[in-house]
Amino acid sequence: MKTLFSPRLFGKSLCLAATILALPGFAAEPPKGFTVLFNGKDLSGWRGGETFDHRKLLAAPEDQRDAQIAKWTQTMREHWRAENGELVNDGHGAYATTEKDYGDFEFLIDYKTVPKADSGIYLRGVPQVQIWDHTNEREFRNGSNKGSGGLWNNSAGAPGKDPLVLADKPFGEWNKFRIIMVGSRVSIWLNDKLVVNHAILENYYDKNDKTLKPEQRRPVPKKGPIQLQTHGGEIRWRNIFLREIPSDEANAILARNEEPGFKSVFNGRDFDGWAGPVENYEVRDGTIICKPGKGGTIYTKDEFKDFAARLEFRLPPGGNNGLAIRYPGKGDPAYAGMCELQVLDDNYEQVRGKIDPRQAHGSAYGMVAAHRGYQHAIGEWNFQEVTVKGSTIKVELNGAVILNTDLSKVSEFMANSPHPGKDLASGRFGFAGHSDPVQFRNIRIKPLSN
Repeated sequence: MKTLFSPRLFGKSLCLAATILALPGFAAEPPKGFTVLFNGKDLSGWRGGETFDHRKLLAAPEDQRDAQIAKWTQTMREHWRAENGELVNDGHGAYATTEKDYGDFEFLIDYKTVPKADSGIYLRGVPQVQIWDHTNEREFRNGSNKGSGGLWNNSAGAPGKDPLVLADKPFGEWNKFRIIMVGSRVSIWLNDKLVVNHAILENYYDKNDKTLKPEQRRPVPKKGPIQLQTHGGEIRWRNIFLREIPSDEANAILARNEEPGFKSVFNGRDFDGWAGPVENYEVRDGTIICKPGKGGTIYTKDEFKDFAARLEFRLPPGGNNGLAIRYPGKGDPAYAGMCELQVLDDNYEQVRGKIDPRQAHGSAYGMVAAHRGYQHAIGEWNFQEVTVKGSTIKVELNGAVILNTDLSKVSEFMANSPHPGKDLASGRFGFAGHSDPVQFRNIRIKPLSN
């Protein structure tokens, strides 16, 4: 897999970060575009927290939520202090947690710890970027000898679980993290070395919930706090800076990480290579747009068996369209094809009325519901990747996997309507318009079988 950026671009940003020095009692100047999360003087902007599902915290009644945060914050302030421009923890107490929640971001932080320490950084409230004593033989069984920076709570063998290289500095020296998070995808540099490359951070809370089926386990939250863990040994932090990443940059980061083999199926000028009611669509500024009040399914002339498709889409308020998967070239793609993957405004109910969960964006229409809440704001472009292998289908929206299911196992259908095409082994890829001016661009497909 490609790295996120070229060494030349990395070098400029990393060299800039490397020149930052904290002055006693004051925060260092952040790099351009970054904000200071720790002012070097006190705990302003920070509260207490623990290993606790942020979604559950937000869903709690306000009085209960406030009481819980106050309890955490009291013990946090007993064990954390600002000292000479450093944020210091004695190894105990609640975690230092940002009062603000963050979505996609680039995060810079330095740390220095002591022998046999064990700590970490929670991203959007989810554990964790691991910090080890890589010389502690007692923890070798847990991977400490591989070094810090891995997504330690990921499943065994999952990408990002272990760091790509050992990058820790000797005790007494400062270590420097650079972390980029887009959707659930995380890239981490420790002391200027890439240790995690665009790996998905698994949702620790749903992963360990035995009451949930695999397809019910949600990605990490779209937004959440940064947390600095306490774990028994003193740790010092400094130069804590964050830059929020806008949606267009997030899409570009996701697009850069493309495996070889993807080819464009839309030339950006006309419908060469496409069939169906193309007169109901138009090409404008390199995008395919369904004409208002028109619709129907347009599709590639080429057929695909197993494949991965990447594209960007933009919705108007209440917008409705769909991706036709293994479409036979006639009939309703939701039933005659393997499925229609819904393309729908996440706020559809507010605009047009109630829907079945199996009609929400990313759902295998009428069969399996996708997780909601991962779209960018209306008017912004979204990045989506669809992977179809045999009877399985996975949808990754803006870096978060919102659907991962096996259609051969579906036995309950919306309105008890059968889906005779769901077991098709090949077909066309297309767009199922429903009268709304939904836009698509940068449409690329990679065959995964002949």
